[in-house]
Amino acid sequence: MARLRDLMVASIALMVLSPLLLILAILVRLDSPGGALYRQERVGLRGKTFSIHKFRTMHVGLSGPAVTHFGDARVTRLGRWLRTAKLDELPQLIDILQGSMSLVGPRPEVPRYADLWPAEAWPIILSVRPGLTDPVTLSLRNEELLLASSSDPERTYVDLLLPAKARAYVSYVQGRTFLGDIRVVLATFKALVRPGASLNLVEEGRLQ
Repeated sequence: MARLRDLMVASIALMVLSPLLLILAILVRLDSPGGALYRQERVGLRGKTFSIHKFRTMHVGLSGPAVTHFGDARVTRLGRWLRTAKLDELPQLIDILQGSMSLVGPRPEVPRYADLWPAEAWPIILSVRPGLTDPVTLSLRNEELLLASSSDPERTYVDLLLPAKARAYVSYVQGRTFLGDIRVVLATFKALVRPGASLNLVEEGRLQ
């Protein structure tokens, strides 16, 4: 049922959004040298890695930590807007069609950070396909602002956010329901239109 839902929604979304995706791809190419899409290895279902699709939001050829923050010099002008609006994630509709991702599920981590999840959390989180959106992402839409206030953004991510996300992912997977996922999808749409409408699991006490 969930896979059929994913295929139907992703197919329709790609058809409807294709003009927007084309425009964004052209803007990314015009904004800075490099391709429109960015591929990065992520950990998916049962620990199998895959290359995620995203619109490129960073300058090509610059090194640094996998974690980015608000004001990161590696991020392009257009990239800052794409990240704030979460439009850089739209190409992951392709990953959903390919079966690497789902509409709703724990966000896929890069291998080096997934390896830092607690041992007991790892098999639970990876028992489902990673998602384009999830309750944790909705709660932490301003994650880059939080990291920007840290003197060591990567250390803050590893020591604070990563363990909190892992606990919240486990809670989500263990209590996952079809109607709950629909609620997350609707909340994601509302958050895109009205950022203040996003779910806030921090206030609900579920991201402790």
